[in-house]
Amino acid sequence: IVHVTSERYAGKPLRQAFPHLRSLPDLCCRPLGDKEGLDRVDVAFCALPHLASMREVPQLLGNALRVIDLSADFRLHDPLVYRSWYGSEHLATQLLPEAVYGLPELHRAAITTARLVANPGCYPTSVLLALAPLLKGEWIDPACLLIDSKSGVSGAGRSASQDNLFTEVEGGFRAYKVEGHRHTPEMEQELSLLAGTELRIRFVPHLLPQSRGILSTCHLRPRVVRSQAEWQETLHSYYLNEPFVQVLEAGNWPATSHVRGSNYCHLGVAVDSRTGWLTVLSVIDNLVKGAAGQAVQNMNLMFGMDERTGLEQLPLFP
Repeated sequence: IVHVTSERYAGKPLRQAFPHLRSLPDLCCRPLGDKEGLDRVDVAFCALPHLASMREVPQLLGNALRVIDLSADFRLHDPLVYRSWYGSEHLATQLLPEAVYGLPELHRAAITTARLVANPGCYPTSVLLALAPLLKGEWIDPACLLIDSKSGVSGAGRSASQDNLFTEVEGGFRAYKVEGHRHTPEMEQELSLLAGTELRIRFVPHLLPQSRGILSTCHLRPRVVRSQAEWQETLHSYYLNEPFVQVLEAGNWPATSHVRGSNYCHLGVAVDSRTGWLTVLSVIDNLVKGAAGQAVQNMNLMFGMDERTGLEQLPLFP
């Protein structure tokens, strides 16, 4: 790490802004406009807010850097869809055709040669990994996808907000943005590509009284009658060679505490013999596989390294 920017902590040592990083080199946080030393940089991780990133990414690419953007600014292919959900015209539409959606399990080959990778959102990562094998294999009805997701408070970022205060969150549980979360079009875009037809999902997010972790429960209508073991094998065979996706044995259910601090996704599947519905459960750490860890995984692929590099730490427990 050779260059760190921060508007909030500009001029402060990184270890002062984030004390848990004291073991890293003694870097100083610079204002975003300070481009001195960029000639030493190979890849930039852009963690700016939505709407801000699209102003900076073209400049970074113009400095011959490769960019991994963690905002939503380059995830959506259609600028009209972006305007509809984010309330702003896209200012770098010329880059949308080359931006690669950075979910390695779906777009590994394209990521390896990309200049610009759009790191997926946390909710979409959990949902897409759960549904990809089933939609791609045409095992489920694409017109009937019901997604119920829960996230820890860190999914809302570090900015002060009354809704995210400890006393507001602790001991409670609630849904939010029930009428339309901004991750919805991102999921619909990628799921439509998998299904080969345009589709819509019903997605409702909830806020968990914990700091991190996502659990997505996906309710699906199968197109065929299959046993629990057959559904289990479908997921297992699809992810057999994926280093960070683990399909649990029958009767075991994913828990956010089992992936905390890791880049892993755990999947579980259940068949309701009474209604015929299929349920797939998916858990990730929203800050690792759902954000920074996946960004590092993408970087590894972009530079020809083993994609597990720096990411093989075991989950933290308890």
